[in-house]
Amino acid sequence: MARALRIDEVDNVATLLSQASNGEIVEIISCGGSIIDRVEALESIPFGHKIALIDIGEGEEIIKYGEVIGVASKPIRRGEWVHIHNVESVRLPERRV
Repeated sequence: MARALRIDEVDNVATLLSQASNGEIVEIISCGGSIIDRVEALESIPFGHKIALIDIGEGEEIIKYGEVIGVASKPIRRGEWVHIHNVESVRLPERRV
């Protein structure tokens, strides 16, 4: 079973601690190591990349470290890979994060 780390309570994404396969259940853990959620990966997600913890609408903020790191360039479903194909930078318009 894959695991992902949610760094801050307000984060709507978590970072994969190993690769997750399509359909695999991913345990979401807190910084203290407690399991706080389980999410089905809706696609393969590489190690170190982000998985959505909730449905995120187009234009909504992507939050990691308790900070806004970008906005969704299209709808992102819970369990999808969150990366440059569906996130735009808020600091550098027209650039993907």
